[in-house]
Amino acid sequence: MKVEAGAPVDALAQAFVQFSVESGVLRFGEFKTKAGRMSPYFFNAGLFDDGAKLGRLAGFYADRILASGIEFDMIFGPAYKGIPLAATVAVELARQGRNVPFAYNRKEAKDHGEGGTLVGAPLQGRVLIIDDVMSAGTAARESIALIRAAGATPHAVAIALDRQEMATEVGADGQVRDVPYSAVQYVREQLGLAVCAIANLADLLQYLQQNAGEDMDLHRTRVQAYRDRYGVN
Repeated sequence: MKVEAGAPVDALAQAFVQFSVESGVLRFGEFKTKAGRMSPYFFNAGLFDDGAKLGRLAGFYADRILASGIEFDMIFGPAYKGIPLAATVAVELARQGRNVPFAYNRKEAKDHGEGGTLVGAPLQGRVLIIDDVMSAGTAARESIALIRAAGATPHAVAIALDRQEMATEVGADGQVRDVPYSAVQYVREQLGLAVCAIANLADLLQYLQQNAGEDMDLHRTRVQAYRDRYGVN
C-alpha cells in the first residue's frame, strides 16, 4: 500500500496537510490511539484554536464538500467538536453562495427554554454530518440515530482526515480485535452514507515524500510502516 511515484497529486489535500503541520494540528512522534495502537502521527483538530485557523479550516471543508458533488439540504454538527465545525462551515458555504441551515446536539438534554438535545434549525431533508475524524464510526451512528429520530435523512459525512486504517470491534469475549475495514468504509458500506474527507493517509504520505529531509524521511518511513501494518485500501 505504498504511494506510487508519479501518483496524481490532490492539491487541496496537500495544502491541507501542510496547513495542519504548520498549525501544530498534525504532529509526528509516538502517540497511543483509542484502539491501543502506537501511531507515528497524531491529528488533533481541537488545535485549530483561533479565528484565522478555524476560518481557513472551514474553507477546506467547504471546497471539498462542493467539489464532491454530494447533495444535502442542511448541516449537522455532533457535540462537541462538530459544533464549531458545522457553524463555521455553514458560514463559509454561505460566503461561497451555498446558504444552508445547520443544527447541532447537546450531550445533556436541557429541561428549560427550548429544551431537548437539538439546537438550531429543525432537522429535515438530507443531512450532511460534519466531524473532524472517524475512529470507529460510533459518533456517526449516534448522529444517524438522532437525525432519523427527528424525521430527517442522514445522507453524508464530511471529515478532515481519513486515517485509512482498520477499525476495531469488541468480541463476545470482551477482547478488542482489528477488523478488515476502516471506520469510513463501515459508514459507507454498512450504514449507506457518502463520506468525503479533505485528506487521507495516502495524501499524508505523499506530502512526506515531496518534502524531503532527514526528519521527513524518518516520519515517512514510520508512517508507511504503520500503514503497512494497519492500513486498508
